[in-house]
Amino acid sequence: MKRMLFVINPRSGKGRIGHHLISILNLFSEKGYRVETYITQRPLDAREKTALAGRGADLIVCSGGDGTLNEVISGMMELKKVPVLGYIPAGSTNDYASSLQLPKQMEKAARTAVEGKPYTADVGKFGDDRYFVYIAAFGAFTEVSYLTPQDKKNVLGHQAYMLEAVKSLTDIRGRKMKVEWEDGELEGEFLFGMVTNTISVGGFKGLVSRDVALNDGYFEVLLIRMPKSPLDLSSIVSYLFLKEEENELVYRFKTRKVKMTAEEEVDWVLDGEFGGTRKEVEIVNLEKKIRIMR
Repeated sequence: MKRMLFVINPRSGKGRIGHHLISILNLFSEKGYRVETYITQRPLDAREKTALAGRGADLIVCSGGDGTLNEVISGMMELKKVPVLGYIPAGSTNDYASSLQLPKQMEKAARTAVEGKPYTADVGKFGDDRYFVYIAAFGAFTEVSYLTPQDKKNVLGHQAYMLEAVKSLTDIRGRKMKVEWEDGELEGEFLFGMVTNTISVGGFKGLVSRDVALNDGYFEVLLIRMPKSPLDLSSIVSYLFLKEEENELVYRFKTRKVKMTAEEEVDWVLDGEFGGTRKEVEIVNLEKKIRIMR
């Protein structure tokens, strides 16, 4: 029989997976898989389990939000032979699942995990030992994604993030950084920055280009300088969401790798989870590194 490692975050999305688990396991069995099921117990548990139990698996399937997916793919990066991945999205936002156009219904997503076709996608390497699937970000509001309590996410869904964002309005400040990439460099004080490989960020599709390819070896980079007046802030919002004329405070470019050096320690978010604090980091696109069923 074919071997499957099935990693489940039981707290994602109000624990919806529990209502579908028997049907999903039955489907996997019908498709000829011997399933080893693991329910995560703590942060980084999914990464450790995947790295240990993923060896020799024909297929790894994970159910959870973007953070769970990040952990599983990070664990897969430690394997010599990387298995195919199936994803059953169960989180509050599921940005990457939206980019892949995966079914929102769990049993349909489970069927896609075993009956779909492998799609080759890029993975971001963050420094020497961290990875991300669709976003690495710093600055204003980024901490909202990992500071919002899970129980609040389960009750309020996307609105929970909005409430936490309002709370963080009093702590908006710039980060002085030097940004270097293949075609240029930039220095300044930045309110926000993100390196992405997605069509959706935080449930919003207006922050990134519509022509993003998930497997072309390139990141989309967005940097926003610290506004000096309410008028500056208004023009930034107009550019990002209303698509008005180019704005000198907003920079966009594509690159295979980028190095960011800050004057002080900067907190980073990787796929919605805390990614550590760095003064300097190099971010590299690992082109077509994984195969994911869709």
